[in-house]
Amino acid sequence: MNKEELIKVTNRSTCRVGYIVPELNVQRQFASKETKEIPYGELQALSYLPGGMPILEDYLSIASAAAIKELGLHVEPEYYYSEEDVKNLLLHGSLNEFLDCLDFAPEGVLEMIKKLAVELPVNDVDKRNAIQDKMSFDVTKAIEIKNMKYDGEEEGAEAPVQGRRVQIPAENAAPARRTTPPKYTVLQK
Repeated sequence: MNKEELIKVTNRSTCRVGYIVPELNVQRQFASKETKEIPYGELQALSYLPGGMPILEDYLSIASAAAIKELGLHVEPEYYYSEEDVKNLLLHGSLNEFLDCLDFAPEGVLEMIKKLAVELPVNDVDKRNAIQDKMSFDVTKAIEIKNMKYDGEEEGAEAPVQGRRVQIPAENAAPARRTTPPKYTVLQK
């Protein structure tokens, strides 16, 4: 491949991903879901650096099949999953397809599964249990926490009433003591 050819690269994970290629004096940062066009030569140089291959295989998604082959990346079909593919798998996919995804998907797709399992939410208990077993992430508990209501945050709740909680008798509208002072006589010398 031509080293100047631009390749679309997307950060598939929910976190920021960055790398530095000192030979090319390049420093890149990808926000979550951000797509950039990167020269093939830069990707090739990144693949030679320590930690470069895991970044390319697990967190970044390269759109060119030819570039993936040239870089020698070991990718499974789950590497190409988009957010829509993961949603479809969570809601309509079979349990065996889902288990294969959990076993072979790159880290970025696994992060997407955790995020979408709570957002959608996933109602299939077998899939929730599979996520718990494979990733030690309790989807049921995360959904409970997400749906938890805090004091004063109930939907449709009326605004708190401003004013006193205890009613003052009408004739004593001014602030008064809550207790009566003891009756005693003051002696003077």
